[in-house]
Formats: sequence, C-alpha cells, structure tokens
Amino acid sequence: MSIRTVQQLIPARQVSDGAGVKIKRSLGLSQQLRLDPFLMLDCFGSDQANDYIAGFPAHPHRGFETVTYMLHGHMLHEDHMGNKGHLKSGGVQWMTAGRGIIHSEMPQQESGLMQGFQLWLNLPAAEKMKAAAYVDIAPEHIPQAALASGGQVKVIAGRIQTDQLTLDGAIRGLSTDPQFYDLHLQADEHIALQLPAVYNALLYVYEGNLELPTSQQPASIGVHHAAVLSQGDEVQIKALSDTKVILLAGKPIGEPVVQYGPFVMNTPDEIEQAIRDYQAGKLTGDQPLQAIQI
Repeated sequence: MSIRTVQQLIPARQVSDGAGVKIKRSLGLSQQLRLDPFLMLDCFGSDQANDYIAGFPAHPHRGFETVTYMLHGHMLHEDHMGNKGHLKSGGVQWMTAGRGIIHSEMPQQESGLMQGFQLWLNLPAAEKMKAAAYVDIAPEHIPQAALASGGQVKVIAGRIQTDQLTLDGAIRGLSTDPQFYDLHLQADEHIALQLPAVYNALLYVYEGNLELPTSQQPASIGVHHAAVLSQGDEVQIKALSDTKVILLAGKPIGEPVVQYGPFVMNTPDEIEQAIRDYQAGKLTGDQPLQAIQI
C-alpha cells in the first residue's frame, strides 16, 4: 500500500466571474494549475448579497462538464431549450456541455448565505461534441453515511472505500470515473481512503484544517487551500479541528487541452470553430438537451 503525499499546495485566490460574483479559485488560476481531468475549482461563499446577487447571466460552454454543488442558498438554472432547474441547499447539478449549451445561473435570494462549489471536468476528444445533457440531484438523492471514526461523508460521484465502508455515489459510469466526496470530520479524527493508484487527486479544505503526509513530515492544510496529491493507493487524513473538505479524484485523459474562456477543446482550430459556431448561432446544434434520470 502506497500512501499519497502532498505534491503541491494551491492557496485559493479571490477573483470575480459572471456578472461580478466573488469566488475563491484554486485549480484554473492558470493553465499550469490544472489537474487532469479537472480544469477548474471555484468555491463561492458569502452572506453579503452584493458578492453574488448579479449571478451568471446567459453564457455558452462547449467541450467539458460543470458540476455545481450548493451548500447553502438557492440558484435558478435556465438553458437555451427552456429548461429550468432549482438548485437548493445540499443539491447538485451535473451538466455535460458536450457540443454546446447556453445557460444562466441566477441567485433566487436577496440576502443570506450563498455557499458552494463549481467544478469544471474535462471530456475526452471522443465526447466533446456529444449532445448536451444534465441532471439535477436533490439532497435526499445524494448517498451519505457515518464514518467509523465519527465523521460524515456525502458521495456525489464515484465510490468511497475505507476499511469499514463502501458507498456508491449519485453519479457513476463516466469515462473519467470522477470521485467527488464531501467529508465532515471531527477534531483529531483519522480516516484512510482507498483510491485507484493512477488517478489524479486533490483535497480542498473549506472549513477547519487538516494534516496530510509529505515526503518529510506531516503538512497542515488550512482553509481555502487545495492540496494536490501524489500517486498512491491510499489517502490518510487527520483533522486538526472540526473540518469540512472536498476530495476529488479522476482518471487522467492525457490529451492536449486548449481553452478559450468557456470553450475547452483539443486544438486551436476546434476553438476557432466553437467561436464561429457561437457567433453564427450554431453552437448547440439541432439536438435537444437531455435530462438524465438517476
């Protein structure tokens, strides 16, 4: 059994996106700060309406998937086909942009806390031009369980495995086999998670702090830091306080990535085609958006 250690620590930086929404970005701050198959990870969280009220008006995507996990708040998703979805506290929207989608994500509250994550997950070349699809996952449909060590876990995607627990998530069967866990750990709690050794993986602490192995000595990972992990079979985590942390892992695609804003393809020519298609109103094609059932 090989233990994963901290390979790189990425402090999240405050940026603005959409119509001025304040977010904390770790993956995706630059082209060098990606982790195949993950392109970007944003954490948003504020109880000040001015930080989020303008939302994300209509915008396009092509070539990847977006995963929005709403911890607190209420967001309305609308797309070019007239579909609407209400994303509320504890819920997830998993959207495959494929060949193209135009959508908006707008807050449905004028005050209070809005907090959550958005993850951009790359698609392999063979899937970049497939029909767009999405699934809205209500909180009660996200598998969760108590950990033997005292904490709790929600499994949004993949399968979590410890010595005492195996639990399948709400989303499975994708080509990159994404693993997406939300772990709530108590102070001094230890947990060991098994992952496929060749998958890329990282942790993002959004409350508290934890300790992870390194090649020298244990490293303390504080709030709003992403820790990119080395290859290995097992992740060993020790919570230094009551801690909430996202774990992401996935099968690398190993293909070139060319990104221009909301378009992520494999070559510059494909990006130029996406821009032409969008300008000509042909980004989405003639195929209807599919609502995936779980």
